[in-house]
Amino acid sequence: MRFAIAAGGTGGHLFPGLAVAEVLHAKGHEVMILTSEKHIDAVATEGRSEFAIERLPGIGMPRSISFDAVKFLFRFASAVKHCGTLISKYQPRAVLGMGGFTSTAPILAGKLRGLPVFVHESNAVPGKANRLNSKICGGMLVGFEALASRCAPTKCVVTGTPIRRGLMSYPAKKEARVSFGLDPDFPTVLVMGGSQGASGINRAMVDCAIQLGSRGGLPVQFIHLTGSKDENAVREVYQRAGVRAWVGAFHHAMQDAYSAADIAVARSGAASLTEIAFFKLPSILIPYPFAADDHQTRNAEIFSNAGAGLLLKESEADGGRLADQITEILCRPAHQKMADACEKLNRIDAAERVAEVLLHSVGLGG
Repeated sequence: MRFAIAAGGTGGHLFPGLAVAEVLHAKGHEVMILTSEKHIDAVATEGRSEFAIERLPGIGMPRSISFDAVKFLFRFASAVKHCGTLISKYQPRAVLGMGGFTSTAPILAGKLRGLPVFVHESNAVPGKANRLNSKICGGMLVGFEALASRCAPTKCVVTGTPIRRGLMSYPAKKEARVSFGLDPDFPTVLVMGGSQGASGINRAMVDCAIQLGSRGGLPVQFIHLTGSKDENAVREVYQRAGVRAWVGAFHHAMQDAYSAADIAVARSGAASLTEIAFFKLPSILIPYPFAADDHQTRNAEIFSNAGAGLLLKESEADGGRLADQITEILCRPAHQKMADACEKLNRIDAAERVAEVLLHSVGLGG
């Protein structure tokens, strides 16, 4: 059978959508992926010839009633018509949206054609688009159980957030460290600020690295994903300080970076947290302070309350505090306790769960 999955605009929407598509494809079904026109979507789907890939124009809902709202309605109506044409041509049996307004037009077009439609929400707080999408669908598939307990009367099914198959095959820790040119035996901190990087985290972490080096304790090394803006400046600081580090704007084989690490210092987008939990990495979580509805803080609170991570506001994330927290986590009992808490949050079968919901809707469920 054929299925349509709308997933694009951010890695947090696209990668879980691709994970579900991989499961459906492995079961012998065909999948059309509807993505945005953003560069990240083009890069992530390049060479994925097993799927039918269609690009949809980006549509953002205006924040207030104005002439822009009128233009939005016309663009949205055009997008629904375009998606309807794609659906009529491809003839999927069900439509899944992974969040954002990239999902809204395909979901509505599928609903108008009498197809089962579903929306997945990875975050602890549903976004503006998914609040609308859930009304079209009559419910949500959710990544966090905490959201399911808060979203009544909306029907929620807890599936977890799907993780891409490419992350599930990874090298041993020492081998992964050597691939980055690092010492195979030194504790390693993975720093990542999301696909665009995070200048606030970057500044605090290089100061943290210098302080750790000056304290003369455990020799800590770093894998630091800076985003393109800060790459050269961050690399120069590590080099001048004599701190062992691999610095890059991003890294395509994230399974290697996760495997090499003992700790992650990261934003708290749902997809990143899902991957951190899969690799059982204790974490210091610094939410993006301007995220819609402060959803990254709500995500981080789930990990903090479970004992899997430490929550730190960006305004409080200075080098000294980060150095103290990293030293504390590297204490073996603390590290193991947080790793065990991560394992309890891990839903390795999330992609299978979402796929089973789709298959059950068309009479193929177990």
